[in-house]
Amino acid sequence: MEAQETVYCRGHPLVLGNHPTTFEVTREDHLTKNGNCIIGIAADKGCSGLSYEFKQVLSHDDAVLFTRLLCGGVTAEVKSRGSVKFTLDHPTDIVWRRSSFVCGRTIGIWSDHVAATLPEALIANLVAGKEMIVTMTARRPG
Repeated sequence: MEAQETVYCRGHPLVLGNHPTTFEVTREDHLTKNGNCIIGIAADKGCSGLSYEFKQVLSHDDAVLFTRLLCGGVTAEVKSRGSVKFTLDHPTDIVWRRSSFVCGRTIGIWSDHVAATLPEALIANLVAGKEMIVTMTARRPG
């Protein structure tokens, strides 16, 4: 089983990309220095805007999430896990986590990348305010 979602967002001059345990994209159109996990703003959807089919595939403990971040010609690939605990109901935020913590904003746990480990060139493009395409593919066996 497989489902895919695409989120469009953009960077901001205050993108720091130095959070050690998460990264986030948000529908909010502003950013402060406190939001050091936020790498994309003005997203066209939050977790609640994802399709029913995508949520169904991802909301299982055996689901794997492959996320591709593309900004200014620089790509980063992130692998995460799904969970039966996912609610995916937050209206503005989408968060990838290194840990197993789950809330309504969580789209991936046990992620192999966080803001601090994303490519410097990707972060530089986001600081320049460039557009980013976030392509997420959720897969389950069977």
